[in-house]
Amino acid sequence: MKFLVSLVIFSIFLSGFATAQTLIQDSCKKAFAKDPQLTYEFCVKSLTEDPQSKAATTLEGLVLASTNNAMAKFTNMKGVVQQDIMDKRYADIVGVLRLCLGFYDDANDDLKTALANVKSHDYEGANINLSAALDVSGNCEDAFKEDKKKSPITTENDILYKKVLIPLAFTNML
Repeated sequence: MKFLVSLVIFSIFLSGFATAQTLIQDSCKKAFAKDPQLTYEFCVKSLTEDPQSKAATTLEGLVLASTNNAMAKFTNMKGVVQQDIMDKRYADIVGVLRLCLGFYDDANDDLKTALANVKSHDYEGANINLSAALDVSGNCEDAFKEDKKKSPITTENDILYKKVLIPLAFTNML
């Protein structure tokens, strides 16, 4: 009898995992078809590595999870940049790095507002705030170019851009 109960519970768990996996793959495929800047592989990998995304059962749930994922990446990036500011190798670009920190703060504010927008079903507002957050990594890179300096965080900024592109693409599908 215990075996039967265990088998039923395992089947339910497996079914839920398969549903989440299908939601992620289908959503990424549709988003990629509408926005080729978003790569299918990055989208799927990013979401399947995130427990909150794997627990999502709706597209709106994926928007919320992927927005939280982007916020976490911006917070992590702030830590990286704060360490770079303390590093003597980057003494000549401290001003630009501080500017990028301000941009990342703005992005997190935009993402928090986007979360509230989605929760209240204001997808147009979410789109506006996600679009503002999407611009941040480019604004940071532009600051380096304007200062005629090489950015040590280009790769990370590219990842930030892609992380925000996911919930933005999904929001456009709601």
